Amino acid sequence: MKCPHCNETIPFSFCPECGGETPEGSVYCCRCGKWMKKEEPIDFSERIPCSDGTCIGIINEKGVCNECGKPYVK
Repeated sequence: MKCPHCNETIPFSFCPECGGETPEGSVYCCRCGKWMKKEEPIDFSERIPCSDGTCIGIINEKGVCNECGKPYVK
């Protein structure tokens, strides 16, 4: 695939839906707009819910809730 601005060759991948060339690492196909990345299964068993019973967030790797920012309390 050639860069439209500098005409250099850039790494690309083919869209599984339309077969169009899209720059490597793109989330969506440049031609048809379909999702390019393969989704990995989510392991819900490892998630820790926020200790505030009214919050819907989960505790992130820093030990705080991703929604309200409160630290995890056992």
